[in-house]
Amino acid sequence: MFSNASNFVHGVDKAFLIIGGFSLFFLVSFTGIMIYFVVKYNRKRNPKATQIKDNTLLEVTWTTLPILLVLYMFYVGWQGFFPMRQVPKDAMQVTAIGQMWKWKFEYPGNKESDTLVLPINRPVKVNLVSKDVIHGFFVPAFRIKEDCVPGKNNFSWFIPGQLGDFDLLCSAYCGVNHSYMSAVVRIVPQDKYDEWIAALQVKGNDTNIGHSVLDKNGCLACHSIDGSKLVGPSLKSLYGSTVEVKTNGTTHKISADDEYIKNSIYDPDKDVVTGYPQGVMKSYKGTITDKDVQLITGYLKTLK
Repeated sequence: MFSNASNFVHGVDKAFLIIGGFSLFFLVSFTGIMIYFVVKYNRKRNPKATQIKDNTLLEVTWTTLPILLVLYMFYVGWQGFFPMRQVPKDAMQVTAIGQMWKWKFEYPGNKESDTLVLPINRPVKVNLVSKDVIHGFFVPAFRIKEDCVPGKNNFSWFIPGQLGDFDLLCSAYCGVNHSYMSAVVRIVPQDKYDEWIAALQVKGNDTNIGHSVLDKNGCLACHSIDGSKLVGPSLKSLYGSTVEVKTNGTTHKISADDEYIKNSIYDPDKDVVTGYPQGVMKSYKGTITDKDVQLITGYLKTLK
């Protein structure tokens, strides 16, 4: 299905099939030989042990052939890997930023999005950045995986060759919500990409600063704004609603007003929403200022 998804599919699949084929062949062969010797030389058939003389030709053969085989497998793997580090000079530049627990993508012109949208049949270099811990930029359909390491410049490149949406995952365990760290790589025709990038909002021009505060601090990785359930409760229609929480082991209902929002940010384990675990969210006291809390509260009022 994804045979043409990127220019690296053929090379990676070739290495996988060859190495996997050799592994399967020797697994079956050695298992068969082992069973043969167990039956042929069992104690009933050979009650008296027989001394077997060494065989120089056999020893040279079983030393030389594995060496040649390993060198061949290395060569096949190198054929698939080497082009992954040779970026074309005309490749377009995109930056992928990994942060617990979401992906963000920055484009030329100071634009950004949560979906990696790219034109088909055009080489793309993805510069990899991490804001916290090690993440893994992994697109299975494209056969690419590179680490995003804090403080290290790394990259991945490819030429998408198939239209559609493809899964982008994090291949490095990056914390308790690692499994939620996914995004979409969307491959579109060049004219559709041109329309999309032209309409994409310039970073920093977000008229709702409260949303920017939430996004900057990674809050939207755990709290959705569309009603969907993530690690934490959704922020949609939260402000002014009645929320069932557990406080000191006692379940009761509380109004989601300004004080509740502030306490949830500064002391998230005080009033834990029923159905969600305690101790997952850290306190943002000292990170998010009182002014930022007011901006967040103002933004939540708009999420109806």
